Amino acid sequence: MKAMILAAGRGERMRPLTDHTPKPLLHAAGKPIIEHTITQLVAAGFKDIVINHAHLGQQIENYLGDGQHLGANIRYSPEGETGLETAGGIINALPLLGDQPFLVVNGDIATDFPYAELQNLSVDLAHLILVNNPEHHPAGDFALDNNGYVMDIGAAKWTFSGIGLYRAALFNTTPPGASKLAPILRAAMLERRISGQHFSGFWMDIGTPQRLQALDTKLHSR
Repeated sequence: MKAMILAAGRGERMRPLTDHTPKPLLHAAGKPIIEHTITQLVAAGFKDIVINHAHLGQQIENYLGDGQHLGANIRYSPEGETGLETAGGIINALPLLGDQPFLVVNGDIATDFPYAELQNLSVDLAHLILVNNPEHHPAGDFALDNNGYVMDIGAAKWTFSGIGLYRAALFNTTPPGASKLAPILRAAMLERRISGQHFSGFWMDIGTPQRLQALDTKLHSR
């Protein structure tokens, strides 16, 4: 199964750190955030990896190269300077991802989620990993019903982790260009085509300099 790392975000909340460095190359515990993710994916059997990029994206290619030194086979999906949003970025990369289900991971998260569990998972249009709501996002995003379907409405909502399995068919009616993922997911949820699971382990959205420092401290304490 192939994997895609979303690395095209501008990182506005990380400025000024991201004025000259793309957010995935910011360091925690001596290594870029994206390198930690690649190492985890390779260890879980995801060696064919596609990375999209926009703002200062050539720096990502220059640093990671073809990924062989990390045990990966990396290909790139450049989007220009402004990027295509999440769904647009995935659609742009579909020729590199193929027709089989593929894993997509946000490039600005840290987690100990066991990615290997997703290798042989059956998926309809998508399967999302939901996590406990962090302090900065207390309302959550989506709920899970008793049958494992992800719903937009529910008594208890969890936060979408930025980890999901997708089929290309999810994007069949979305034209190329910039587009957000959430509306596409919500439409498929109404048809009960999106499954999911709750993960209660370690997960962080590394969206601010303060959370980057917290991750650095956590990793150094291991």
